[in-house]
Parts: sequence; C-alpha cells; structure tokens
Amino acid sequence: MDLTWSESEEAFRAEARAWLAQALPAWRDRHGGRPLSGDTAEGFAQHLDWERTLFDAGWAVVSWPVEHGGRGASRWEWLVFEEEYHAAGAPPRVTQNGIFLLAPTVFAFGTPEQQAHVLRRMARGDDRWCQGWSEPDAGSDLASLTSRARRDDERGGWVLEGRKTWTTRGAFCTHLFGLFRSEPGSERHRGLTYLMVPLGLDGVTVRGFGRLDGDEGFAEVTFDGAFLPDDSLPGGPVLGEVGAGWSVAMATTSSERGLTLRSPGRFTATAARLVDLYRQRRDEGRDLDPGLRDRVTQGWMEAEAYRLQTLQTVTDDAEGRPAGAASSFVKIWWSELDVALHETALDILGPDAELDGPWSKGWQFALSGPIYAGTNEIQRNIAAERVLGLPRR
Repeated sequence: MDLTWSESEEAFRAEARAWLAQALPAWRDRHGGRPLSGDTAEGFAQHLDWERTLFDAGWAVVSWPVEHGGRGASRWEWLVFEEEYHAAGAPPRVTQNGIFLLAPTVFAFGTPEQQAHVLRRMARGDDRWCQGWSEPDAGSDLASLTSRARRDDERGGWVLEGRKTWTTRGAFCTHLFGLFRSEPGSERHRGLTYLMVPLGLDGVTVRGFGRLDGDEGFAEVTFDGAFLPDDSLPGGPVLGEVGAGWSVAMATTSSERGLTLRSPGRFTATAARLVDLYRQRRDEGRDLDPGLRDRVTQGWMEAEAYRLQTLQTVTDDAEGRPAGAASSFVKIWWSELDVALHETALDILGPDAELDGPWSKGWQFALSGPIYAGTNEIQRNIAAERVLGLPRR
C-alpha cells in the first residue's frame, strides 16, 4: 500500500478545496448564514439546495461514471474529496441513504434501465431515498421481518402489506428501498424480495416522529394494500431476483457498515476539531483534568488509524479482496470512536457542554451509532462467527 498521493490526486484535492472554499459561504449566505439540521423539514429543504449545488458542480457523486452524474473519479480520489469535504465543515449529506447505500447495490444488481433512471435522479436530489429495513419486531434481526409483497399478475405488480419504522428522514423522502417477504410460509432469509417503492402510492402512509434530540428525523411507513406496479420504475421495482432479496440486501448492509457511509474524513476532521478545542480551553487558562490530554491524543490516534485501515480496505477492494463480514469490525470501530471523540469534547467543555452547541448535538447523534446499521452486539456476533470462526452459542 502506497501512502503517497500522486500529482493528479493532489491536483484533485486542490480543486475540491478551492471549490468548497467559495461554494460553502455562498450556500450559507443564501440561507441567512444559519444552516439548520437536515433532520427537520425546513432544514432538509435547505440541505437539498446544497445537494443540488454539489450536483451542478460535479461534486455530488465524484466516483460515479459521468453518464450517471459523477466525474469518474477513483476510489482514492473519493477519499481525498471526503477529507476535504469534512475538513471544510460542509454539511452532512441528507441524500446519503440513497447515494451511499442503495446506489452501490443498484450498480451491482440493477438492470441498465434501472441504473439509467434511478442513479442520476438520486444524484440530483430529484428522488430522495430512505431505507426500509427496521420493523417493530425486526430491527437488528432483519431476517425476522414480516412485511409482505404479494404478486398480482392480473394487474401487473405487487400488493404490499406491513410496517417499517425508524426510517431515517422518511418523512422528507420520495422513495423507499427495503425487503418484503414475497413467498408465503417462507422463513428467515428465504423468500424475500428487494423492492424500490415510491412513497406516493395509494395505501402508503408516512408518519414522522421525533428523535432523542427533538429533530423529526424518523418516520414510520405503513403499507395497507398498496399496489406497486411493475412500471413504477423503468426496469421494474425489483432489485435483483424475486425471492433472492437477502443476498442483495447483504450487499447494501456491507456498504452501510463498512466504507461508504462513514468515510474516515468525517472522524479525522472531528479529531482535529477536538485538538483545537483542547488547545483553546488550555490557552484560556481553564482547569483541565490531566487525563483529558491523553484522551484527546488517543482519539486523534484512533481517527488516524481508522484512516489508514480504510486505505488498506480500498487497496484490498481494488485487488479483489472485498471486506465481506469483516465490515462488522469497521462498523464497531467508527461508531465507538464517534462516541469517544464527542464524550471527550463534552468533558473538556464541562458545564458549558449543557448548552445546545455542536458538540452536544453531535454527541446525541453519536449515541445512535452503536445501534443503527445493526447493533454492535450483532456485529460482534457476526465477527466472532464469520470472521474468527468461533462456534455459535
């Protein structure tokens, strides 16, 4: 693994940095200099304006082929862009569930018609996708889901029944992707079909509800005999083969737990802000616990280690060694690192941390990391059984 960036990659970095330096202030000025949380209706619309700014400038999906709205950048250049993006303090991507989770699956399993229609509209923000995995009785144990899709050949489509919940930004999205049980009597991983569903169908009800931090970031989506026509999307709404949705979904969850959702630039930028915070409080003459310096150092080192591990992951992927179940290690790593970085910041701030600032807001979100994308307890089981080969209890 060569850790030296090439001249073209450095040029790519300079171009991205220069564009962010002029585009971000302009976006903030358009919105009164006060960006809102993307997990509120008003904030989501504000952030969607940013998503379209990215697309128009060719930075929305840099590693995608040009015909789908990208610029054909390498995975290495994508990492460079992510580093610059987070270092510049650019906002979280409100279209991330589509771009970072569904899109890799569409590239791998979608037909040319599906790819041509879904990807470019997703990149522009025309269609906003949410993930329909969790159900009231099927969270981390995804295989226990009960939402059903019944084939209706006479009308040419699927009849959907069931309920999805904890759907991130579902109240602000236009489409949902998820698994439905399509073979009556099937159990666990069998008889599931991966569907892409417009949320505007008759029989679909979307109800938003609040999170711990008060934002309206979650939704419950109910399917009450909703009819999903075969021509609802060019190429059809089924991703992969009917009844083989589990293997398709595993490709999505691998992206979620692994590289694409949590690029290292996010954590190295947070670690750099943590170092700055410590120095600022120290220079102000604050009485800081001596142990905080060690925790700041440890957090910074772990963020850098995660970055190096990601570079190794990209190298492995380029040489035909996909992460597979090992992505569970990665998910545990970034989610626990995120909590540790924010908890250290709150301890540095002391009583000031009670204010509604970016660190307290970030900490509240970080707490959900060990839970979403499959709880860390589940990830440890996967890693123990499928990576380390330990016996199932």
